[in-house]
Amino acid sequence: MTLTIDAIFDGKTFQPTKPVSLKPNTHVKITILTEDAKTPLSFLDVALSLRLDGPPDWSLNLDKYLYGEVEENGS
Repeated sequence: MTLTIDAIFDGKTFQPTKPVSLKPNTHVKITILTEDAKTPLSFLDVALSLRLDGPPDWSLNLDKYLYGEVEENGS
């Protein structure tokens, strides 16, 4: 049986936040997943983590890479 419960660690024991339907002295295996607040990543952190590979002049010639050759007069 798999049962997921929320609990608080008081320094010595884990105390369930709601009643648990287990008999006293039941042996269980506990997996701990802490719910600490995570610091959100910035756009730059996410972009760098993607390890994207592109030409060095990507930002200068974005329209060319997205839409093909663009004429100087804009037509």
